[in-house]
Parts: sequence; C-alpha cells; structure tokens
Amino acid sequence: MAGVKLRVGLISFAHVHAAGVARTLRALDQVDFIGVHDEDAARGRAAAKEHGARWHESLDGLLAASDAVVIESTNADHRRYTEAAAARCVHVLTDKPIATTVADGKAMIDTCARAGVQLGIAFPVRSSPAVIALREAIAGGMLGTIRAVRATNPGQYPGRWFGDKKEAGGGAVMDHTVHAADAIRWLLADEVMRVHAELGSFVYGLDVEDCGILTLDLASGAFASIDCSWSRPQTFPTWGGVTLHVVGDKATVDIDVFRQALTHYDDAAGRAKLVGWGDDLNTRMIGDFVDAILARRRVPIDGEAGLRALEVAIAAYRSAEMRRPVDIAAVRA
Repeated sequence: MAGVKLRVGLISFAHVHAAGVARTLRALDQVDFIGVHDEDAARGRAAAKEHGARWHESLDGLLAASDAVVIESTNADHRRYTEAAAARCVHVLTDKPIATTVADGKAMIDTCARAGVQLGIAFPVRSSPAVIALREAIAGGMLGTIRAVRATNPGQYPGRWFGDKKEAGGGAVMDHTVHAADAIRWLLADEVMRVHAELGSFVYGLDVEDCGILTLDLASGAFASIDCSWSRPQTFPTWGGVTLHVVGDKATVDIDVFRQALTHYDDAAGRAKLVGWGDDLNTRMIGDFVDAILARRRVPIDGEAGLRALEVAIAAYRSAEMRRPVDIAAVRA
C-alpha cells in the first residue's frame, strides 16, 4: 500500500477535539486531507484557514471529494452526518459517543452496513501501548481470573454545548462513561450486564449531571466502577485523565493512560500545565482506522463497540432516575 492515500474530510468544528483531528489528518502520510465542512460557516472557514485546509461550502461537496470522513459535530448530529456520508458510499469515523440514543446508534450501524461502508468510533484509549500490553497480559493469564476493575475518566467541564442535554445527550456520563466502558469491555473480553449509577449536578449548577459514579456487573462475574465526573477545576494542569486499576487473583495492575507528560510551571502565564511527551493516541487511532480502510480490513473499533458503550451510559441515566440497578437487556429492548 506504499504511496496510496485515503482522501479524508472533516465534518464540523463543534467538538473540542476537532482541531487536534485536523492536525492529525494533515500529518498522516497515508491521508490526503480533503478539507472541512461545518454547519457554522464562519467557524468552518476560520478553522479551514487555520489548518491550511480547503473549505467546502456544502456537505455534499465535501462528501463527493472524500473516501472517508471524521465527524466532530455535536453528539446529536452524529446520525444525520453518518447517514449523509453512507448515502455517498463514504466511510465514517465519528467521535464518541456513537449517538445520544440507542435507536440512533443502531440506525447508524444499519445504514452503514446497507451502504457497504465502515463505521468507526473514536476510542483512543485502546491505542495506548500500556493498555494494549495489559490486554495481552490478561488474555495470557498473567493476572489470573479478573475480579474487579476501577476506571476513572474525570475531566474539566468542556463548556459550550456539552451542558445542553439536547445537543450532548446528557452531561459527564455521556461525555466520559463511554471511554471507560469500552476500555473495560475490550480489556476483559467481557460484557456489561447491569449498571447502577449515582449522578448529580454538584459543581457547575448545570441542567445535566457533572458528577457520576457507576458500578457495573459483568458477565464473567467480575464487577467494575467508573468515575466519569467533570470534577477537575479550570486551574487543573490538564483536561483530566484516564486511569485503570485491574484486580486479578494472581496480580493487580495500575495504568495512568495519559501520564507520559512533564509538569510545566509557567510563571508568565501564572499556571502549571502538563506537556505530553509520549504516545499520541489520537494519531495512532486515526492511523489505524485509515490503514484498515486502505487494506479493506474491518476497522478496529466499529459501530457495535460504540453501541455497547452507549448502552452503559443510557443504563446509568435510567438507574439514577429509577434509583435501582438497570439491566443492559432492558436498554436494548
């Protein structure tokens, strides 16, 4: 496949990840970054200029020029953009969560399958070499039988539409649970059967939850917890983080996924920040997606993985509302 490039477009700069995705698309050797379309034309033009990309006035124009697109819109818009891309036989990599409802997630998967295109979900934690090594160790029996997992994905409140239930589908649970839920499923080759959640808006006074703790029962008999809270203050030196504490009957392992960073104390700015020096997980994730499309292989993180993670988030909302555990089967019904 040497010298072959995939034509990739970027849909929307609504998401905080969009700028990083644009930089990655420009940097990857196997990508021809076709350009940008945004429902907010002023924002899109400015972003296209900043990243040296072509601005596409119409979505149809971008799709006509692309083999694949990355969607960085609001969560609620994932379905309509995915269906538009599939209608033009364009592959899709969408930011998480796959959608804001299980029905929309299923529709996206079905639409892409009928069109013969692939649907990928952005779960960069799977691209961490440390997480990959842990998965291999678990599969090889080094930890013995897994008894429990504690996962944390706390962060700062991103602002903007992330606090709008209609656009985001919820708050911290919708934003961060899916990363941890997918990591747990993938690491353990296990499935979530039941969810209990305690949620609330304690920090920012939002109409959506900014704090949440989930407890999961897994098919294997193990259990897990997830802290998905927007609990990091705006003065915190980085956006947040992801940690995993995995307990087996032979060994216990801890991973701090984004700790490959130096602490920079900046007197001029009056703050400290973490400056990453390690693996760029977004570059690895997007590169793996592109490589799979070029090689006509199944993408490594598909729509079904996105749907399974979304089901955990939806079950958490139902659990908090009903004040009791909720079976995943009830969410799928």
